[in-house]
Amino acid sequence: MSISKQALQRMPYYLQFLKNQKALGCTTISAPKIAAKFNFKEIQVRKDLASASTVNGKPKIGFQIETLIKDMENVLGYNDKKEAILVGVGSLGQALLGYKGFGYYGITIIGIFDNDPEKVGEVIRGKTVKSCDQISDFCRQHNVHLGVITVPEKQAQVVCDQLVAGNIGAIWNFAPIYLSVPENILVQNENMAASLALLSKHLKEKNM
Repeated sequence: MSISKQALQRMPYYLQFLKNQKALGCTTISAPKIAAKFNFKEIQVRKDLASASTVNGKPKIGFQIETLIKDMENVLGYNDKKEAILVGVGSLGQALLGYKGFGYYGITIIGIFDNDPEKVGEVIRGKTVKSCDQISDFCRQHNVHLGVITVPEKQAQVVCDQLVAGNIGAIWNFAPIYLSVPENILVQNENMAASLALLSKHLKEKNM
């Protein structure tokens, strides 16, 4: 069964809940219990679980939590090891480098890059900053799967093109710009400006 993008986005939340339930000593879980936790429709949760699980849930019992956790981790690719590089070692880039959860998702950042000559050669969290003109060659030589972009808007498309030239498979983009890429490359945009605008609008309407 194919899995929709929306279902994939919900699964990390399901997965964390399942692990919490396992830690509490639970061995099975029902779709209604998960639906109640997140205030989702039960039919939606059942479809999500069916698309990820290799074993059908049993009536009045539900799913085996241990099996469901393994299936979801497999669907999400957490067990696949993926090399990544990060471009842009400003405040945001360095904050991401300090995030300890990448390993949990099977991601290892093996290279960091910046176009500021004063930063090139600097060692940050055990990694030496390389010049951006090395991005494409580095990606090809090390079979890099993922590129993380934390550069200013004006530089983002140039960096994106370098990643594409390096045969990258996916891009995690924190620059506030839509990137132009070939159809076979996935771009996940994290536009903080757009998110803040939505939050600001909600607060403004709430206080009217």
